[in-house]
Amino acid sequence: MTVRRLVTAAVAAAAVAGLVAGCGGGEENWAKKCETTKDLVVECATADRPQVAGVTGELLDGGSYDLATDKGKVVVVNFWGSWCAPCRAEADDLEKTYQATKDKGVAFIGVNSRDDRDAAINFERGRITYPSIFDADSKVALKFDVTQTSTPATLILDREGRIAYALRRATTAGELQPLVERVAEENV
Repeated sequence: MTVRRLVTAAVAAAAVAGLVAGCGGGEENWAKKCETTKDLVVECATADRPQVAGVTGELLDGGSYDLATDKGKVVVVNFWGSWCAPCRAEADDLEKTYQATKDKGVAFIGVNSRDDRDAAINFERGRITYPSIFDADSKVALKFDVTQTSTPATLILDREGRIAYALRRATTAGELQPLVERVAEENV
């Protein structure tokens, strides 16, 4: 990794840390309005859900992604890295949940951060069939105006593009699928 990429990653990490600590603008109050469980799951009541917009990025396969194209769908956003052991552990569960819910108006998008493109592509091969944004410098993660305190983390956006759940750790299909289905069944 070049010095420039290291500096960019360090600046992005500092910005993320500031937002999580409540020192950044805009994001500091959303989690306070929502309920956080002891197992690092944040649940937001419908009236308190923060809106996410303007998220775009380059996909690992070279295409592009725009969150606006998934408007009207429940969107599951998973932050991951090929270097992350818990990400490897949860990959099969994410894919299983994606396959079980994609016909219910649910889309999945990965956000690969602090990674090498080739390593990320090799990680996904044979594991994950939904697309991932390549976010080596964590700029896309910052566009969500809510950032995870660790990798992996997963957000579940409702059909209006608002954060319904944030899982600030690895997840399983047994935990994730019921949450995704609950949001998919909402009359938003």
